[in-house]
Amino acid sequence: MTYMENLGKTPGKVWEFLHDNGKVSLSALEKGVDAPRAMVYMAVGWLAKEGKVWMEQEERAVRVWLTE
Repeated sequence: MTYMENLGKTPGKVWEFLHDNGKVSLSALEKGVDAPRAMVYMAVGWLAKEGKVWMEQEERAVRVWLTE
């Protein structure tokens, strides 16, 4: 599978993880999704641009969750 194919599938993996786990830190999301850190961050950005996730700074962690 190419890098671009993986990039296309990673937002789905992120969405599924958030659907199953609710509000999580970015570090927990990185550990829970089987993809490189940069790809997870790109997927979160993609989902945020689409209005599917929300992020918020809480203390020293950034938390992310589904908007739907």
